[in-house]
Formats: sequence, C-alpha cells, structure tokens
Amino acid sequence: MKRTVEMSKVLRRDMQRNWELYMLVIPVILYYALFAYKPMYGALIAFKNFVPARGFSGSPWVGFDNFARFFRSPYLGRLFRNTFLISFYSLLFGFPAPIILALFLNEVRHSAYKRTVQTLSYLPHFISMVVVAGMITDFSMTSGLFNDIVAFFGGTRTPLLQQPGLFRPIYVISGIWQGVGWGTIIYLAALSGVDPQLYEAAMIDGAGRIRQVFAVTLPSIIPTIIIMLILRIGNLLDVGYEKTLLLYNPATYETADIISTYVYRVGLLEQNFSYSTAIGLFNSLINFILLIVANKISRKVSETSLW
Repeated sequence: MKRTVEMSKVLRRDMQRNWELYMLVIPVILYYALFAYKPMYGALIAFKNFVPARGFSGSPWVGFDNFARFFRSPYLGRLFRNTFLISFYSLLFGFPAPIILALFLNEVRHSAYKRTVQTLSYLPHFISMVVVAGMITDFSMTSGLFNDIVAFFGGTRTPLLQQPGLFRPIYVISGIWQGVGWGTIIYLAALSGVDPQLYEAAMIDGAGRIRQVFAVTLPSIIPTIIIMLILRIGNLLDVGYEKTLLLYNPATYETADIISTYVYRVGLLEQNFSYSTAIGLFNSLINFILLIVANKISRKVSETSLW
C-alpha cells in the first residue's frame, strides 16, 4: 500500500513536470479507446441471435451456436486452407523480400541512385488497392501484358484470373511488389544503427563485403527481424479481404475464397451479423494464440521477444 502511494506521488510529479508530453498522448489514447476497445463490446453479438429491430440488448442469447454452425459449415476446410496457404506463401516469400532489398540498398554508396531506387520502390505502397486490382485485372486479361509476355515465349494466351491455380501466385507476387519498398524502411533504420567499427574490425580480419553482411550486418538487425516476424505470425490468418474481393470470382473460389471474404458475404450481403461476428472472433482468437506461441518460442530460442 505504501509503495502504491509513493508511485502515485512520483507519477503526479512527473505529470506536473511534463504535462505537455502527456497532452500529446491524449489523442492516441482517445483513438484506441473509441475505435479499438469500445467496439470490442459489440463482439458479444457473436453469442446472440442479433435482430436489428430488437436491438443489441433485446436480442436473445444463443451461446456457442454460431461457432458450432461455422464448424459444421461445408466451407470450413476450404476457407482455412486458402487463408493459411495465401498467408503462408506471403510470409515465406514476402517477409524476406524487404530485408534483402534493404541489404542491397545498404551496400549502395551512390546516394542519388540509392534515393531514386528507394523512391521508386515506395511508390506502389501509395497506390490505391482499387487501382492495383484494376491494373492486375487488365494485365491478366487474354490481351493483357502478362499474356503478351507468355505469348512472346511461345505460350498460349489465357485469362489468368480465371485459373484457380494462378490466383495465389498472382496475389502473393503483386503483394510483394506493392509492399517490398515500404517494408524496407524499418530495416534501413535498423541498419543505420549498426556500429561502423564492427565493419572496420571485420575488414581487418580479412572479411569481404559478402562476409561482412553475414558476420556483421545480419546479426546486428536480427532482433528487429525477429520482432517483425512475431508480429507477422500474429496476423497469419488476417488476409485482407479488399484485394481478394476485387480479384476473385466464382471460378476461383476453390483457391481464392478466404475467411475474411466469407465474413463479408454472410455479414454484409446476407446480413447475418451474429454468424459473421462469431467467425471473425474465432479468427482473431487463432491469431492471438499464434502470437503467444511465436513469442514464447522466440523467447526460448533467442533473447528477443515482445514481452
């Protein structure tokens, strides 16, 4: 009790001394309180048969019926398979891409060339998802750019987005193109903090440029890589529905339909709010478990973890 009183006094004095800094934090706190934590109360409709006319409190409780319905759904296997595979391929090929690009940029000594490459690689991140999906759709048409390349090498022109087997590669590759430049920012910031004396010591020991990358550069940014990997694993089943909705069609449902698009269809189009909320809540729970497991493994294997 005495310790709590002392800590409150220290906090009060610190707030009086640095009140300007605390004022800057208020908008951030309000944002998360209003748009992140307050809406969590609405997740309770996952355990209700929500009827808009009866309101939130007047709708009857159904317990875990909505979850059981999802587990019995004939689409369950397809949704989890597609969501996991798209996320896994994005993680497998997309996660190392900004690290590799950052390492290459770190080795460039011509500042003007380096800035130009950085700017060009950042640009796709700022393109609207609707525009990106439109570009992919146009390029994938029978008369599009991708088919021109295929025809140039002697292949047959086909509508690429109508092929179920090609949806995942198109999704993953376009995602890498759009995000690889933006993803290098945090790694370039980490690389800027590497002690130059480590490179000098490696050069004295006879290490070349490639050897320095593996002996100095990568070990120095491993903590940053691990933290980003843990966060990425925590969002493993969070495949964005916007891009999928804009690219998929009934012909590619077998490989393109994911949990978030299914939630969109049953929640907004069919107006089955309780069922869609239950699916979204279950998906978030799986992501939370993956985050805890990844963090625990990282803490055991290395000295880096989120907590």
